[in-house]
Amino acid sequence: MRNVTQQTRRLMLLDTASLYFRAYFGVPESVKAPDGTPVNAVRGLLEFIDRLVKDHRPDDLVACMDADWRPQWRVDLIPSYKAHRVAEEREAGPDEEEVPDTLSPQVPVIEDVLDALGIARVGVEAYEADDVIGTFTGRATGPVDIVTGDRDLYQLVDDQRGIRVLYPLKGVGTLQLTDEAWLREKYGVDGRGYADLALLRGDPSDGLPGVPGIGEKTAAKLLAEFGDLAGIMAAVDDPKAKLTPSQRKRLDESRPYVAVAPKVVKVAGDVPLPDVDTALPHAPRDPAALDALAVRWGLGGSLHRLLSTLQA
Repeated sequence: MRNVTQQTRRLMLLDTASLYFRAYFGVPESVKAPDGTPVNAVRGLLEFIDRLVKDHRPDDLVACMDADWRPQWRVDLIPSYKAHRVAEEREAGPDEEEVPDTLSPQVPVIEDVLDALGIARVGVEAYEADDVIGTFTGRATGPVDIVTGDRDLYQLVDDQRGIRVLYPLKGVGTLQLTDEAWLREKYGVDGRGYADLALLRGDPSDGLPGVPGIGEKTAAKLLAEFGDLAGIMAAVDDPKAKLTPSQRKRLDESRPYVAVAPKVVKVAGDVPLPDVDTALPHAPRDPAALDALAVRWGLGGSLHRLLSTLQA
């Protein structure tokens, strides 16, 4: 009976940085601590988590973190990867990412509050939160809800395993439930095909060039015709394959990019995750620390509502 219970537990994985960025831009900076420090991202994220737990009732919850937002192993393969978002290059450790001045100081507060609440928080050196999410998803034995404002994670959607993406459209009150049917209607691919589509199309927000002249619709048509990226590249070498001369030429010229891009675009599934208790907490792990944080940062109703939801 115990194994059955484990298999039916619902896991929720938060792409934490994606959500606190949305909270920061969605909640006015006039929301401040008693000393005048903005806490809009902190309170907004707490409100997000409260709503997510209320609406979706996960058994397990993990706040996945970017221990390295631009891993060197990805940059070595595609040097333009997220290059436009570098605020300062560092010889040792990850480069510094461009983050609004009033958001950066809120991130340690968010981490302290999550820790005091007892919500599992996982970041692994040399990996992005996407990779942590990918590895947790691969190991899951039950359904998984991935909450992210990053479409890259559509690649993990898998109806058979009950893996879906909850994509915030406005706050987290309106979530786009992304399953394979939605992906096929929108992009013409399933979860597995989305990574190939993104690779071909490119993504300026991540500094991925894509294949010149291959947009989203063309990429979807090629994947429908040839199955996957390997099938498309095999078609380049087949004179009988239904490719236009310009498509064949551009794909052929993009072989160096196509050879390395899958490792950059696809989330890692082999991150060495720490041993953590992922169970949704029903009471704070450290009530005294949480009380001190609530007073120091004026977390008020946002924190109280989340605590009530967790205790319910």
